[in-house]
Amino acid sequence: MKSPPVMDPEAPPPPGTPPYDDEEEEEEEEEKARGARKRVPWRMTLSLAYQSLGVVYGDLSTSPLYVYKAAFAEDIQHSESNDEILGVLSFVFWTLTLVPLLKYVCVVLRADDHGEGGTFALYSLLCRHARAALLPPGRTAAGEEDKFLDGATKKATAQNGNAATLGGGAAASVRRLLQRHKVLQRVLLVLALVGTCMVIGDGVLTPAISVFSAVSGLELSMEKEHHKYVELPIACIILVCLFALQHYGTHRVGFIFAPVVITWLLCISVIGVYNIIHWEPTVYRALSPYYMYKFLRKTQRGGWMSLGGILLCVTGSEAMFADLGHFNQLSIQIAFTCMVYPALILAYMGQAAYLCKHHNMETDYRIGFYVSVPEKIRWPVMAIAILAAVVGSQAVITGTFSMIKQCTSLGCFPRVKIIHTSAKVHGQIYIPEINWILMILCLAVTIGFRNTKHLGNASGLAVITVMLVTTCLMSLVIVLCWHKSIFLAIAFIVFFGTIEALYFSAALIKFKEGAWVPIVLALIFILIMCIWHYGTIKKYEFDVQSKVSINWLLGLSPNLGIVRVRGIGLIHTELETGIPAIFSHFVTNLPAFHQVLIFMCIKNVPIPHVRPEERFLVGRIGPKQYRIYRCIVRYGYHDFHKDDIEFEKELVCSVAEFIRSGSSKLNGMPVEFDEEQHMAVVRSNSIRMLEEEATTVEKTVGPSHASREIQSPSPSPSPSPATPVVVPKKRVRFVLPAASPKPNAGVQEELQELSDAREAGMAFILGHSHVKAKSGSSFLRRFVINFCYDFLRRNSRGPNYAVSIPHASTLEVGMMYYI
Repeated sequence: MKSPPVMDPEAPPPPGTPPYDDEEEEEEEEEKARGARKRVPWRMTLSLAYQSLGVVYGDLSTSPLYVYKAAFAEDIQHSESNDEILGVLSFVFWTLTLVPLLKYVCVVLRADDHGEGGTFALYSLLCRHARAALLPPGRTAAGEEDKFLDGATKKATAQNGNAATLGGGAAASVRRLLQRHKVLQRVLLVLALVGTCMVIGDGVLTPAISVFSAVSGLELSMEKEHHKYVELPIACIILVCLFALQHYGTHRVGFIFAPVVITWLLCISVIGVYNIIHWEPTVYRALSPYYMYKFLRKTQRGGWMSLGGILLCVTGSEAMFADLGHFNQLSIQIAFTCMVYPALILAYMGQAAYLCKHHNMETDYRIGFYVSVPEKIRWPVMAIAILAAVVGSQAVITGTFSMIKQCTSLGCFPRVKIIHTSAKVHGQIYIPEINWILMILCLAVTIGFRNTKHLGNASGLAVITVMLVTTCLMSLVIVLCWHKSIFLAIAFIVFFGTIEALYFSAALIKFKEGAWVPIVLALIFILIMCIWHYGTIKKYEFDVQSKVSINWLLGLSPNLGIVRVRGIGLIHTELETGIPAIFSHFVTNLPAFHQVLIFMCIKNVPIPHVRPEERFLVGRIGPKQYRIYRCIVRYGYHDFHKDDIEFEKELVCSVAEFIRSGSSKLNGMPVEFDEEQHMAVVRSNSIRMLEEEATTVEKTVGPSHASREIQSPSPSPSPSPATPVVVPKKRVRFVLPAASPKPNAGVQEELQELSDAREAGMAFILGHSHVKAKSGSSFLRRFVINFCYDFLRRNSRGPNYAVSIPHASTLEVGMMYYI
């Protein structure tokens, strides 16, 4: 496939240009490769199932610690019969069967976004299929993200779209409805943000209730007057240690997670079987749905309110979908159906069997799980429970970090410092600011409530809200993405939505008894996200309106006497076309810029991952002799940025690859030309850049060698006036692939100048904007922009790539934005 000529990025697209120019053979090969990635060997699947027990199911497996205690917390008065106990067990059994097993394992896990799960994955999936995304600035417009996918994915997406178009019906109608009405698009975005904020709230509440319930076994070993002075401090100490150890990363202690959870599941299973055999073998009767009816008929309002505690049995179910990207669908399904589900059912049945014979002891209702544990093994069981609670809390905290990272990548949350704690395992991250905020909030709710009842009410509302959001989004996925009948989607949302709405109402009625906590936390985080999203969009709109054309830049030299200095000037911009106002402000006040100029736009696209070989989109601005380039760097919401040195090398190599391949006329060159954007997608950085000390003796590689090198002479010994900091001089050269032809004189000259500029150094020109509301704006607008957004902007991190740039290499340009 011949490389097309390099075109001006600002020129209008030629008529009749197809959106993609992939060859059919290439698409078939990529489809085969994608299919091979999905077919995971059984041995690896079983290994992933084992690992998922420690990462995914830590929270769900510890729910027997507090479910019965929360269900019987003053809402149900015990009687001589066992109807209440059997009714609660019936509700627990059917809730576990319908929600985690039927809804998540059988249905929701299939709605992955290129292997990723979670609320944002569903939102991303819907945005691509409905073409109804409200994306932050600097990101793709609706529908453009397909260009950043591999050929197989683009073909599949096109086929899905064609199927929907040809079939018409519900999918086409819903798609048109979402495209025409911005209000519905905003509702969709707010719905995704509500689910995200509730997950963050769950990251505060789950560690508190899990650890507090695990140490509640001290009630059986100490007097009532003493244990309340010991239980709370021990729980707080464990929580502080848990959050303090987060910076070490999950991978350092991850090898013990699965054994701890497996030991815990086996422990509660054995205890459950013992209690069933020893106390009440006929407890299996409660598996009949009839006992749910008897329970509600007898307890009436008290039974309905107790559902807020019963729903805690599915706490952690959302983690099966949220952590899908770290495992695969089959491994999570195997772990749940073969290990977690049977163990939980046996544990709840065992507790119910014990309570059936001891329901006359009122205090036992408030002690919960540990009263059903035989006294001889109570201390070892409590130790295992504390470890399991820590593991479950760890999984929720890590999931919160991942959710914050997704929000930041899509421009819905202020930039924070993201540390990748594992070089081998993708997705294990640590966010210091969020970690300490979570710790403070977790300690606050633990000390403030001091009982399982209020913590359970708060956690229950957060859990059920996330499930309701997932149900609503899944109903749209069934129609828009799976192209199923709208009646199937309605049946899904009516069946599961009715069950979850019943639990939601029971949790919401306890607003004053703890359920207000997740609502307040969610409102705070939603407010932060909306303000940041609004301010960033308005700032981007100002950039678009204030940008200048390429002709303005090309016409500067005769008017202002522009001086070109040695080195590479890297200008960060949110714009994909035109010259940002920051740079025009800089040039008009200081008429000089570098011999090589690169306008860089970091684009976060709403897909999980962008393949590394397709990360850089490079184009040329103006004639070749100007040496001005535009580079768009694309990241998915699960991708992470490399350190600045590696990033600089990849960026320069991508420009060098563009220079070499853009002028080649041979077939099979690794460049795909995108006619719509008029930029080249550098599929693989086949050019390598070598940096050596200036004293290294230069070697010339002849044509008989396996590679050809484009070399530059040693840098001039004269000191550079631009940088006062003494930096070791390096000689830069580009190593071409062995099979590549010798480039022509023009390409060699351009590569030579690029290597010379790299030797002279790279300067980063960063915009430092001060945002103010326009004169005449309303009070609310002035308050949001001048105070709230400005406060968030000043206290957030800079761009990821610019975190560790030396100050001597950075030039900040200040400008006032009136929006």
